[in-house]
Amino acid sequence: MENKKIYFASDIHLGAPALNNNLQREKLFVKWLNQVKEDAKAIYLMGDIFDFWFEYKRVAPRGFTRVLGKLAEICDSGIEVHFFTGNHDIWVFDYLPQELGIIVHRNEVKTEIEGKKFFLAHGDGLGPYDKGYKMLKKIFTSKFLQWCFARLHPNFAIGIAHKWSSHSRLSDGKVEADQFRGTDKEWLVLFANDVLKNEDFDYFVFGHRHWPCDIDLNGKSRYINTGDWVTNFTYAVFDGENMELKQFEKPIY
Repeated sequence: MENKKIYFASDIHLGAPALNNNLQREKLFVKWLNQVKEDAKAIYLMGDIFDFWFEYKRVAPRGFTRVLGKLAEICDSGIEVHFFTGNHDIWVFDYLPQELGIIVHRNEVKTEIEGKKFFLAHGDGLGPYDKGYKMLKKIFTSKFLQWCFARLHPNFAIGIAHKWSSHSRLSDGKVEADQFRGTDKEWLVLFANDVLKNEDFDYFVFGHRHWPCDIDLNGKSRYINTGDWVTNFTYAVFDGENMELKQFEKPIY
């Protein structure tokens, strides 16, 4: 089979303290990776793959062994794996590129795939709309504050992060997808429409909102949100001509 498909997935939130099914979801995600690697040209992970990640100079977070091993295997086979940092795993530094061979993106990417123009990003902080997170992002991306955090012992620092995350709305499955605001109020739809005023794209592909959707913007461009692997277990696939939003199987508890 010719390897030509491009796969997109986001918001797996591996290791989320607010969830009690992390092992099942990790195994399911690895099952999906095993399936898509058979005909994938590239795999794009669109952010928040980990619920929390902070790598020290000589220490990486415990866990995720199955996923990290599978991603290393896929990269070693010659399939490109792209990783967009999200608001939960913004502190991915050089471990994934050096140890696994993953291509890490910290900002939005404009690219052409099989003659189609793509605008790719996790989706957090884009445009003038997500003002609250813009302030947090300035804090999280501060080199000085990252240095300060790295001075804390991992048991203490990661413990704080997990304690904070344990109160997340992930626990009731709502997360960002508490409701779809409508195309006239969805920040990422509004952002895509703003971009289209100056530059044409065939597809905008985002995560972040945990709300899988495929929205026609102007008859020529589409907004695709890959959803999540907390409640929806959805992903997108581009076969060189068409983009399709699909659902993988849900875990059995």
